[in-house]
Amino acid sequence: MTTDCTKELEAPQKKQNKFKAIVVKIGKKNFIIAGVVLLIGAAVLLNWVLFTNGSKTGYNYDKPSSVVSQEQTENKDGDKTEEKTQNTYFSATQVSRQKARDEALEVLKTVVGNENVDETAKNEALSGISTIASEIEKEANIESLITAKGFENCVAVLNGDSASIIVSAETLQPAQLAQINAIVYEQTGILPTNITIINK
Repeated sequence: MTTDCTKELEAPQKKQNKFKAIVVKIGKKNFIIAGVVLLIGAAVLLNWVLFTNGSKTGYNYDKPSSVVSQEQTENKDGDKTEEKTQNTYFSATQVSRQKARDEALEVLKTVVGNENVDETAKNEALSGISTIASEIEKEANIESLITAKGFENCVAVLNGDSASIIVSAETLQPAQLAQINAIVYEQTGILPTNITIINK
């Protein structure tokens, strides 16, 4: 009986001695540091799970969730509005340019079709139609090549020996200006001194 009781008392004591031996082997300081690191890791993980629900956007602790979501919505709406305004500007400019060209073509076609007009005026009108057709083709080529360089929108307006190029960009770097000038020169032969580049 006494030996059984002694064994039962010695078993927990052996376990305690083993635990103490491990603590002594690792070192009390290292053991405490490891415990603290585990607690901090668990707290960070719990915080991440509770407040972000695993999303990448995170949570703004300084403001209520309704304010944060409202601001995010306003920012998205602001970006969309700015993008729409920019797209509207470029679309309106292209429509305006096309309208002016159509009106000029109508006048020239009227001159060509009028029997009372002499041959010289008709030839000048035909030359004008040909020039407009050539400018339309060159403008389309310039716009395609410039947008291929990474600009989202571009409008090219040719007028004889001068060109106006409007691109969507906050700022234009010297290298970008040089690229645009080179494209316009290759397509039209217009010198960079007669090319106006506008960022919108």
